Amino acid sequence: METITNKTLEKLKYELVRDGLVEYETLDRAQKLATSENINIGQALISAGILDEPALLKFLEKKLHIPYVNLDDYSLDPECLKYINFADARKYNVIPLFKIEDVLTVAMADPLDLFVIDKIVESAECSIEPVISSEAGILAKIDAYYNTSDTVDKIYTSVSDTGYDWKDELHSEDLGEEHIRKIIGAILKQAIVENVHELYFEQSDSGLNLIFKQQNRFMNKGSIPYILVSSFVSKLKSLSNLDPSVCEVPQLGKLCFKVDEITLIASISAFPTIIGERIALKIYKPPMELSEIIHDERQRQILHRELEQPGIVLVCGAQLSGKTHVIYSLLLEAAKSSRNIMTVESISKYDLKNVNQCELNENVGFNLDRAMRFIEFQSPDMIYIEGVKSKYALDYFSELVYNNKTVLTEFLANNMTDLRERLSYSDFQSFKSQISCMIFIHSKDSIEVFDRDKVQKYLV
Repeated sequence: METITNKTLEKLKYELVRDGLVEYETLDRAQKLATSENINIGQALISAGILDEPALLKFLEKKLHIPYVNLDDYSLDPECLKYINFADARKYNVIPLFKIEDVLTVAMADPLDLFVIDKIVESAECSIEPVISSEAGILAKIDAYYNTSDTVDKIYTSVSDTGYDWKDELHSEDLGEEHIRKIIGAILKQAIVENVHELYFEQSDSGLNLIFKQQNRFMNKGSIPYILVSSFVSKLKSLSNLDPSVCEVPQLGKLCFKVDEITLIASISAFPTIIGERIALKIYKPPMELSEIIHDERQRQILHRELEQPGIVLVCGAQLSGKTHVIYSLLLEAAKSSRNIMTVESISKYDLKNVNQCELNENVGFNLDRAMRFIEFQSPDMIYIEGVKSKYALDYFSELVYNNKTVLTEFLANNMTDLRERLSYSDFQSFKSQISCMIFIHSKDSIEVFDRDKVQKYLV
């Protein structure tokens, strides 16, 4: 179903009543439906049959004096794709259509989102003229037009892929400019086929070694020849919206790619060493509903209760156990309520509706310290902060709870004994006393939920 994002409609929804398109009571019911099903008001109105999409788009066009463009049969100018990269187009549901002189016309599902407009102006370095289009129409055009050298080709997997080897692509006869992009796609495909979520590229005398990490084991999967290393690293960086010309300082980026019609995201970390850059790539799958992760109804009730009140919800597990995946499922669940939820992350792994996600940016001085000092001015009810990394952060978490905030964070521990030992230091005393709920990931199929009483029993 084609939908309209809700910022524009939230500002204009009562105009629907004034114009006689919707009764106030009907709008109120649609708002409740939107909240209960975690959809926006436009989706609720359309799915309930109260308004059809053409009427909604015509209403927006009239009220905003912004033209509506039906993208179904529209051919945009491919040259304009360079002004908005693939990751931003997907994240903000926008696509450039054409440019006349210094004005770029952009199709938007939410034309009153000034933050997105400012972001596009900053990256495109020109003026923006928004037009209204449906979200589904925009996404279809993104998939159709961004399948170019600026993205990784769609990856398809099947049961016959057992034994798939990315080096077959490396040694193919295709030596054109698309060769490097195909090699990157082949490496990602092998990682998906082998259920590997963390891989590294390390410099060596022979070239760039590909290392897969699985269950704390490092496996060498071959090397990219030295003659291709420069081109490979440059292409991987450009696909991840990093600066290929910079290698002396760390960089952090994000790579979007599709596997069997599902969009996956990988964080890309480039770090300088004395023999050249080392690149870490971590693949994140879309978050699942909480009921698909926590099967026990009683444990889900504990989580629902603790997500609604002040306290620290702590997610623990070993490396690559899926802590971030569980955190995102918790955020997805919490977003079903009408609360102000904010995150502070190095890289946002997936865009979550009704969650205000913030990415740190050291290049402009927006670091964790600054985020923690200013985020309370946004009056959040719930905050997710990536990891416990300092005594200051521990004290800050406790301070947030004293100010009636719900805090989500994760902590690395191989097992319960390891967790108790790590948290036994005096610096953790105040932090431990504020833990209202703990989730421990023993394995993919074994996740345990501890309520406040059990947490205090095991940890204090």
